[in-house]
Amino acid sequence: MATAISLRVGGEPRQAHERFNRLNPITGEVATIASAANVADANAACDAAAAAFPAWSALGPNARRALLNKAADALEAKAPHFVDAMMGEIGATEGWARFNLMLAAGMVREAAAMTTQIGGEVIPSDKPGCIAMALREPVGVMVGIAPWNAPIILGVRAIAMPLACGNTVVLKASEQCPRTHALIVEAFEEAGLPKGAVNLVTNAPKDAAEIVGALIDHPAVRRINFTGSTAVGRIIAVRAAQQLKPVLLELGGKAPLIVLEDADLDEAVKAAAFGAFMNSGQICMSTERIIVVESVADAFVAKFREKVGTMPVGDPREGKTPLGAVVDQKTVDHVSGLIADAVGAGAVQVNGGDSDGVLMPAHVIDKVTPAMKLFREESFGPVVAVIRAKDEAEAIALANDTEYGLSAAVFTRDTARGLRVARQIKSGICHVNGPTVHDEAQMPFGGTKASGYGRFGGKAGIDSFTELRWITIETQPGHYPI
Repeated sequence: MATAISLRVGGEPRQAHERFNRLNPITGEVATIASAANVADANAACDAAAAAFPAWSALGPNARRALLNKAADALEAKAPHFVDAMMGEIGATEGWARFNLMLAAGMVREAAAMTTQIGGEVIPSDKPGCIAMALREPVGVMVGIAPWNAPIILGVRAIAMPLACGNTVVLKASEQCPRTHALIVEAFEEAGLPKGAVNLVTNAPKDAAEIVGALIDHPAVRRINFTGSTAVGRIIAVRAAQQLKPVLLELGGKAPLIVLEDADLDEAVKAAAFGAFMNSGQICMSTERIIVVESVADAFVAKFREKVGTMPVGDPREGKTPLGAVVDQKTVDHVSGLIADAVGAGAVQVNGGDSDGVLMPAHVIDKVTPAMKLFREESFGPVVAVIRAKDEAEAIALANDTEYGLSAAVFTRDTARGLRVARQIKSGICHVNGPTVHDEAQMPFGGTKASGYGRFGGKAGIDSFTELRWITIETQPGHYPI
């Protein structure tokens, strides 16, 4: 029987007037029945977060740290439930679900460690007897909007550091994984956080724009963080800007992996296969373009074809294959359209085949050019384009020939050369001799250009979720010109 999910407002369940169903993408059966919030429900969640803010923000850093560490333990204790929820709601493999939980728990512990690192400084003043300080303080109510593709990682990321910094949070769950995101809030509540410190809003797909708008507009909400598509990110940024509310955006990507002529091809092949096809390519950092210098392109493609040929797709519930389902038929149709356009314009399909519903095999498309849609448009599915460059300079130019700028990679045996190339790639993240898919809780994570702005993670996250204030103390009598 499908699990029924209620809203969580002020530490209590709240039943919405309507519900919606999330279907299992493989079987078509109902995976989750969730409350469909209306504007009044969204406002109630914000009100509860606002009511909880004074006490939570006043709590000492070690007290907040202890509660967050308990939350990490509570998350890990729910491992079987998270696996079941992710398999049912998004067709994830067990391995992907458990990796999500591992990294998410680490993110909470990293956030906990940051509670005593929210510092400030004393700044020399030209005014005699004036002690001038720069202090970082909690902002207020944060809205976190998380997507479905890495649901535990990104759901936790939307709330852990804001909480560590003394803010209270409303998590707007993805319509495609409401149960998975509800489990996160349950874990934080079970850890003993004050009622209202973290709240959950779930909504029907048809109501998404209205609910997100209401959350952004609520007067108690001071900042918003959003992970998702660039198209929706633009809408959120405009709505928030109308009220001068800062937004942290982590959006789409078209990550390039450059293979130079002196690269270790075996290492490049392993990293490219992982980066392109982990979670069936449904990761913001996924390798979408492999840019290979012409002199080694044939050798690389031969090795890559062989590697990808060992990565079949299958029912994730059986746990026998590295690739599981994509999230919906729309993804299959989108990826298939990009492939058809490229092959029709002269590209060559190296790996691939027919899909069985949402079970789509890994596709490798060689000799892709910048004129093809597969070069430009984010696929967010199990396909990677191979583009051939005549030399290093052209490889860099091709890597930068995109509106996106999240993750990138370059392979070369010359590490100094690799660093020089990495410095020329316009992206928020770049790895030398490593895959484009790489995340750690303490790293400054985020993009440039159409991939968004602001940074999650570690000390960089403190900047995103606190307000920097200038405060002075006068220690001598004042002297004024009037």
